[in-house]
Amino acid sequence: MEQPMIGDAFGEMIKDAYAVRTGIGPRPLAGGRLFRPVIEVIERDDGLINGAPADHYLDEPDAWQPHDHRALRRCRGHVLDIGVGAARIALELQRRGMAVTGLDTSAGAIEVARRRGLRDTVLSTVDGYARATARYDTFLLLGNNLGLLEGPERAPAFLEALSRLANPGARILAQGADPYGTRDPVHVGYHERNRARGRLGGQLRLRLRYRMVASDWFDYLNCSVDELEQLIDGTGWRLKSVDQKDRPYYLAVMEQVP
Repeated sequence: MEQPMIGDAFGEMIKDAYAVRTGIGPRPLAGGRLFRPVIEVIERDDGLINGAPADHYLDEPDAWQPHDHRALRRCRGHVLDIGVGAARIALELQRRGMAVTGLDTSAGAIEVARRRGLRDTVLSTVDGYARATARYDTFLLLGNNLGLLEGPERAPAFLEALSRLANPGARILAQGADPYGTRDPVHVGYHERNRARGRLGGQLRLRLRYRMVASDWFDYLNCSVDELEQLIDGTGWRLKSVDQKDRPYYLAVMEQVP
């Protein structure tokens, strides 16, 4: 069987989702003249396949989850939106007159963010950008992007990079999901499998597939609040507060240790 080409699967997906929503640019066809819906396909390392419409990455504020709105009320100063995607959050901050930079490793996502009007974008990893001279007061990890901490091995380096980009008193606003409320045997079994391998139960190993392209495999973290607190211990950041009004989703506020 042919294997998919490794590349910017997320970027290709976002570009097509943007074209379908706006009618601007080439759109994928489902045969004939009908436009095909853009579906995000996520493959987990145990063989589980999930798919969902990708259009939500372009949502305007009236379609957001309540925790997104509460997060924006906590933003202050110069904001770095990490994993900016199609810039749904960053564009709203920009509309409100805030200084916001969108960072992503996906060239396609950055292209769409710029086409949608985001003025300040960076194509880079967090580690690569940590050498920049810019400094920030708020770091955003919304849209479940707390997952970018990946796990115990990666989190300290990720948070150290943010420390190098931080103004005094900076905060991280991170939206995560507690994975342990499920009774689904597929997910419960995956948690047990992870723990047997010395990983956190919700430490996912994933790749994204879109049409003929796949991303490299990567870790993505779903964790409980207790696990998060343990994860950041000794990193120079501390958990200041947790908004759990939308369980199992939560909004964690982290601040630098003085």
